[in-house]
Amino acid sequence: MENPFDLYRSVLRAVNIGTMVLDAELKIVVWNEWMENYSFIPEAEAIGKSLAELFPELQAGRLTNAIQSALTNRLPSLLSQTLNKSPLPLYLTQKDFQERQRMQQAIQVIPILPPGLAVHCLVQISDVSLAVNRESILRQQAVELRSKTYTDGLTGIPNRRRFNEHATEVLRHAKRNNTALSLLMIDIDFFKQFNDRYGHLTGDQCLSEVANAIAKVPQRPLDMVARWGGEEFIALLPETPEHGAQKVAANMLEAVAQLRIDHALSLTCEHVSISLGIASYPSLKNISDLDQIIKTADLALYEAKKSGRNQFRCYTIEQDVPVST
Repeated sequence: MENPFDLYRSVLRAVNIGTMVLDAELKIVVWNEWMENYSFIPEAEAIGKSLAELFPELQAGRLTNAIQSALTNRLPSLLSQTLNKSPLPLYLTQKDFQERQRMQQAIQVIPILPPGLAVHCLVQISDVSLAVNRESILRQQAVELRSKTYTDGLTGIPNRRRFNEHATEVLRHAKRNNTALSLLMIDIDFFKQFNDRYGHLTGDQCLSEVANAIAKVPQRPLDMVARWGGEEFIALLPETPEHGAQKVAANMLEAVAQLRIDHALSLTCEHVSISLGIASYPSLKNISDLDQIIKTADLALYEAKKSGRNQFRCYTIEQDVPVST
């Protein structure tokens, strides 16, 4: 007749999960092959020792407390992988062991009551490294996808969707606190002629350089410059009255001029330039939505273009009269 004990030992060796059993005195009485392989501690060395002897760092830790609770109160527990990523010094490879790079673990602690014996505690350890790594990759991919959703693919600055979401929050805050706000519409002068002369690849490079130059001008966390579409950009400046917006616009003009991108077909200057329209509001009490502000900035942009380009014009809600550079 087969010896059940031999069968049990064979099963313990075969299962692909760490298994150790502790008695009422926290002495290890079962230490399966999986534990040998990943702890680099032979069964003969582990059996009869307490968990604290084998792993001094675990003394008074969450795992030890869970085992004590299982033995004393007969309460099973599952250690949170978020809070206890690698409580046991277990290693997937010899290299990991040498570098002390622990396996990611999920640990379950279960009280067991063998017939005729005192209560024991079963500790099961699963390798969740692949799952954790997969989750980390998925999180990273989600961040990248969100970034792509909100970032203009050509220039790398925020896109129209991101701007609209940000502007909605900024406008709500400005209305609630009755603070000033300015918005700039920005257009590259004679950009169609630039594309015709230098080609679309050079045109894309020009767009990217201009975008990054003007995006660096506003410095505050809630300021935002985004690509609105084509060769048009938009900038939102919270808590910024007219004089502050005009200073930003002047700095943007200078930043683009400093790029010195040749533009032989420009009717304004020898290099790529921009025109800007500013809508500046000391208060947003009577403003219904973002579209109303954008329309005002568009009117100012039209005035800047009509006046010769490479400049800005500003409308304010108080005077509704364009102000030149």
